[in-house]
Amino acid sequence: MSDHSHTLQHQVIDAIQEHTQLCITGGGSKAFYGRPSAGTPLSVTAHHGIINYEPTELILTARCGTGLSEIQDILADQGQMLPFEPPHFGSNATLGGAVACGLSGPRRPYTGAVRDYVLGIRCINGKGEILSFGGEVVKNVAGFDASRLMVGALGTLGVILDISLKILPHPRQEITLTYELAAENAINTVNQWAATALPLSASSHDGQQLYLRLSGTPSALKAARTHLGGEVLPDAERYWKDLREHQHVFFKHEEPLWRLSLPPATPPLPISGDCLYEWNGSQRWLRTALQANIIRETVARRGGHATLFRGGDREGTIFHPLTPAMKTINKNLKLAFDPHSIFNPGRLYSGL
Repeated sequence: MSDHSHTLQHQVIDAIQEHTQLCITGGGSKAFYGRPSAGTPLSVTAHHGIINYEPTELILTARCGTGLSEIQDILADQGQMLPFEPPHFGSNATLGGAVACGLSGPRRPYTGAVRDYVLGIRCINGKGEILSFGGEVVKNVAGFDASRLMVGALGTLGVILDISLKILPHPRQEITLTYELAAENAINTVNQWAATALPLSASSHDGQQLYLRLSGTPSALKAARTHLGGEVLPDAERYWKDLREHQHVFFKHEEPLWRLSLPPATPPLPISGDCLYEWNGSQRWLRTALQANIIRETVARRGGHATLFRGGDREGTIFHPLTPAMKTINKNLKLAFDPHSIFNPGRLYSGL
């Protein structure tokens, strides 16, 4: 597997000279996310392959076009995993896309988000330069961590080439317990349990049932099971995969899908629509045809923010509007990394 980075670099340099905007594309599994991006497609799929994997050091470095499934299969052979449990949303999902979108799965509140495990990134900036930030070390130097700025930037700051990640051993055992609880009771209950030493690794509530995954040693799970009660869910692995990949029945509807981020103990919102809760209540999926301003105002009053995840008006404001100060910071970052504004224009916000 050859290093395709210099080919990509020349394409970026040509685009700068020709004043051409570029739409960075990978496997396309998350092309729905964010605003539509203008520009000539710049495919990174040829830049793939694992560069370095040290199971004993819990570190992996791979090229951006490497398939998530390939990486996870290799890790599984060593009893290891990507701790942030990234959603694929399709068989062509790549590591670069997972980092660029910054989306994490059910394990996120208990082990951390994507950016928590990014040790280093090699990228092409908007001047056509290949830059390296961080490296294959667990501890980064204090100061400006540019590699993690790329997480969730949707390719607006540069072309991610290679990514170094910290990985973790897979838990020895997992079980999922279920409870018949109303949403408000479920939120209160799971937050009480999350404040203890119980080995929680995922939670969700679908409107009727609370689902709680426990991960750890057999003895720890036995003790937790005795303490928590509940019913053991058969085929639990399938449940969490369907939830992570939006194959759960909740997501198979036509209404626009919103992703709400709120303080975890926030009670159910007084808003019309159907809601599914994750992450101890801090991540909520809302299906509704309500106007965007009503949703965002309701969520903001409770200290949260709202993203139009799927459907709806993709030309409008997808992510929660920035404050004037945050807008200035984002514009300055864009100017520093991409002074000619050629990468994924408008994908995050109009004008960025």
